[in-house]
Amino acid sequence: MEAPSTAEDIRVVNTKYHDVAADSYDAKWGIDFGEPGQQQVLMKLRKVLGSQIDGGFDRSLEIGSGTGYFSLNLLQAGVISEATCTDISPGMLATLRGNAERLGLDVETVATGAEDLPFEDESFDLVLGHAVLHHLPDLERAFGEFHRVLRPGGTVVFAGEPSRYGDRLAQVPKRGAAAVAPLWRRALRARPAGAAGNGHGGSNGHHEDHALERYVDIHAFAPGDLADCARAAGFADVNVRGEELTANWFGWTNRVLEATAEPEDVPWGWRQYAYRGYLAFQKLDEKLLEGRLPAAIFYNLLVSARKPAG
Repeated sequence: MEAPSTAEDIRVVNTKYHDVAADSYDAKWGIDFGEPGQQQVLMKLRKVLGSQIDGGFDRSLEIGSGTGYFSLNLLQAGVISEATCTDISPGMLATLRGNAERLGLDVETVATGAEDLPFEDESFDLVLGHAVLHHLPDLERAFGEFHRVLRPGGTVVFAGEPSRYGDRLAQVPKRGAAAVAPLWRRALRARPAGAAGNGHGGSNGHHEDHALERYVDIHAFAPGDLADCARAAGFADVNVRGEELTANWFGWTNRVLEATAEPEDVPWGWRQYAYRGYLAFQKLDEKLLEGRLPAAIFYNLLVSARKPAG
């Protein structure tokens, strides 16, 4: 498949990829809707919103909400009172609705792109998103829409956006893990992915997911890129911060290793080590490195800003 060359092609590929990925997305990325998930979401937003998060928000709009990781956890934590969730992928929104029903939560879902939002001016107190801006072909237009639908004094916040330099640094542990994966599988007596012949790694859906994945991420950012987009749209009090350095290296090493093996062959003990180790390195980054080192070297960027009240 050729890389998409127009904004419309990019939107079509993103829709198709996320529709195919929707059913397995939560399992693939370890998305949690219990207390650990809520703590993760709150930790990320507090880094750029500070004590503002304690006051909560009445009406929120999530852009590229996927299966609901941010909005559903924020609803459960009492940070937002009313959630509208948008995504370009109907498949993702269907999974989100299933998650919301299971959790006993009421949300509105709307299938739409970010650059032309079907909402009235000044409709929301908070516009947010996680790992979505790097999929959008027209960031300038999207930020203009975020500004338009926010009430005066409202907040915009996005987390999980890939840092251009941090992403390059992450290639080192990824390549290292790929090189040692056969030895790792041998040590754990794990079969290569797809060896069980049970459809994992071999279904049409999985192959389509894998084939399209390389085309859906179209941006990686320097911190100034996100700040410039927000200011150009009319936002004030712009704050950009980096997160995850050692946690990212540790996490990607384990994720690459695990992706090469049959899931049922990866021992519970290994999964506990990977999960608890990631949390430990995350705390190390937060306490010692974030705020002291340049935002550009971290894997993820977070940005927040405020629509002026006057």
